[in-house]
Amino acid sequence: MKLPIVRYGHPVLRAKGKRVEKVDARIRELAANMLETMHEANGVGLAAQQIGEALQLTVIDVGAAEDQASTLKLNGEEVDAKTSMPLVLLNPELTLAHSTVVGLEGCLSFPEITADISRASSVLGYAETLDGKTIEIEATGLLARALQHEVDHLHGILFIDRMSAVTKVALRSRLRRMQRENAPRR
Repeated sequence: MKLPIVRYGHPVLRAKGKRVEKVDARIRELAANMLETMHEANGVGLAAQQIGEALQLTVIDVGAAEDQASTLKLNGEEVDAKTSMPLVLLNPELTLAHSTVVGLEGCLSFPEITADISRASSVLGYAETLDGKTIEIEATGLLARALQHEVDHLHGILFIDRMSAVTKVALRSRLRRMQRENAPRR
């Protein structure tokens, strides 16, 4: 079932997600609905906060991104990043590489806004899966960028927080309007 995507201005986007302690039917259904929502919106990632749930749950799928390469190692074994998608990750934790790369990012909670964002060029992390296993993830390219973007969401950090001051100034009026339009009514 496609879910509504929360837009900038809604307070849940700034909420730190609660750990998922138990995978039950509700969490499995939520993950499946998030995947459907992300695919229908042509996104490469979606965090639970973006559908109104403050949980440490994200889905990622860079498989359709033809023009951007990614590498992926799962538990130390190199696998094909495109055919290993989608990823459903619970309680992910990342360690970032020291080198950074600037790349264009967008966000489903900020329609029609993109910006160059500096991110680590590679990540190493751990996450739990829907079958209760802990996996080690190493990624580069678009997948590394998507992982960082989505894990930020799980901690209430938005990609606008990572924009340069010049970019924020240029987008100020659009962001203020979006914030007003999407804030909960009192």
